[in-house]
Amino acid sequence: MSKAQEDGAVYDDINITPMLDLSYVLLVIFILMTTASVQGIKVNLPKASNTPSLAKPATKAITITQDGSLYLDAYPMATIADLEQRLVALKTATPEFPVVLKGDSAVQYAKVMEVLDLLGRLDLNQVGLVTQKLVK
Repeated sequence: MSKAQEDGAVYDDINITPMLDLSYVLLVIFILMTTASVQGIKVNLPKASNTPSLAKPATKAITITQDGSLYLDAYPMATIADLEQRLVALKTATPEFPVVLKGDSAVQYAKVMEVLDLLGRLDLNQVGLVTQKLVK
C-alpha cells in the first residue's frame, strides 16, 4: 500500500508550476521573435530634439547609408535615376504620399540634397527627416 492510501488522503491537486514555467518561456520566445523580425536598413541617425512622428501607413522611406547607398523602403536603388523612376511610378499610383528621409550622420550632405532636389522636382511636398531623440 502506498503512503497516500495508508493516510486515507486523496491527492487531487495538479502541480501547475512546470506548465507556468513553460508558458513564460514561450512568451519570452514569442516577444524576441516578433521584435527580431522588424525589417529595415540600419543607419546611425543624427540626434535632434523631440519631434512628432511622421509615420503613416502609406509613408515611403528613403534611406542613405554611410557609404552613400540608396534604399527605397528596404529595396536597394543603384542610382538616383532608379530612385526617380520608382518614385514617378509610385506618384502615378498615388499622387500624394509622405516620404521620410533617413540619412546616416556620416553621409555627405550633398547626397541628401540630391535626394531632396529630386523630391522637389517630383512635387512630393510631404517630406520628413528622420532623427534620433536627443537624450538629456
